[in-house]
Amino acid sequence: MSATIEEWLMAAEYILAAGNPNVILCERGIRTFDRDYTRNTLDLAAIPVLRKLTHLPIMIDPSHGTGWAEFVPAMAKAAVAAGTDALMIEVHPNPAKALSDGAQSLTPDQFDELMQALQRPLVSLSR
Repeated sequence: MSATIEEWLMAAEYILAAGNPNVILCERGIRTFDRDYTRNTLDLAAIPVLRKLTHLPIMIDPSHGTGWAEFVPAMAKAAVAAGTDALMIEVHPNPAKALSDGAQSLTPDQFDELMQALQRPLVSLSR
């Protein structure tokens, strides 16, 4: 959460150099000064930067990146619009009873709704 993009890429290079080709870069949020409203700050600007610097696939985790389920759909949509290859989203049948990270977990119905929304065009320019 505190690494620079260069440090992050170099860590991935160590894994690749050791013979493991199965590397995915996962953005889960960076350290922020404001801990009252989000857990971390989801760095969506990293997507186009990484696209320019590496061939590795990019995954975005809006659950950990925000810490609150109510923000997950908007950030997931923004990540797709920015060009992410994948999303990692926490889902729990009863987030209030989750042993950890319940506040950032979508219910299965919320997840289904988000997946349906992501199937539609994110922006429509025609009226």
